[in-house]
Amino acid sequence: MRRLYGAHPLHLLSLLGCFALAGYAALQASSDPKALRIALWFLGALIAHDLVLFPLYALSDRLVGGLLPRRRHHGRLVALPGTVNFVRVPALLSGLLLLVFFPVVLRRSEPAYGAASGLDQSPYLGRWLLITGVLFLGSAVLYALRVRRTREPAHTD
Repeated sequence: MRRLYGAHPLHLLSLLGCFALAGYAALQASSDPKALRIALWFLGALIAHDLVLFPLYALSDRLVGGLLPRRRHHGRLVALPGTVNFVRVPALLSGLLLLVFFPVVLRRSEPAYGAASGLDQSPYLGRWLLITGVLFLGSAVLYALRVRRTREPAHTD
């Protein structure tokens, strides 16, 4: 089976289960009166990601990778292993928080949010910026500790 399929049989079984679940979800969503709006939303999200967002964050990742410390490896300069992740991880987490909470961070749902909760949206932008700053600061501290640990000579007693 592995030679014919190329992976473990459990992989095939889990993939078939995922397709069955996705088919069931699509079938349930198709009976919704707003099914066309859902399909258009998914199509818009696909286009927005693949044609707009992916090139933007691929370019920003390339630019950040160019700014990081480098060393020679087989005659060419390469970024130190793992250094780009100290920028990627906080940027990814910050972006994910913004993606999930952008209506309140950018104050785009003021009437509905105020009516539902009785609160205003004014603190969300500041809190998101604070969380983003803490994520990048924590990553910088971890990076500094890593650099310090790799530069310290080994102690022999």
